[in-house]
Amino acid sequence: MIETAKSLVLDYIKEHIPNASPALFVIWQACILQNFKCLISTPMNGMYFELTFDGDNQCWYLDAYRKTENREIHVGG
Repeated sequence: MIETAKSLVLDYIKEHIPNASPALFVIWQACILQNFKCLISTPMNGMYFELTFDGDNQCWYLDAYRKTENREIHVGG
């Protein structure tokens, strides 16, 4: 499943940025019954991707996100 997810992310990236071949990092993955979900990141443009496989309908969903900000916030004394 993870190799299919990576392939879908690469296809998405190449669709938007021809000749791109970024490194991909699996951040998190889970398989529950017939369903699968993972988060994949790339150092390119701060993009990360959420992929979900719906085992009941045998289809993938891909959500693409761009990190816009990272803040350090101190709380307490």
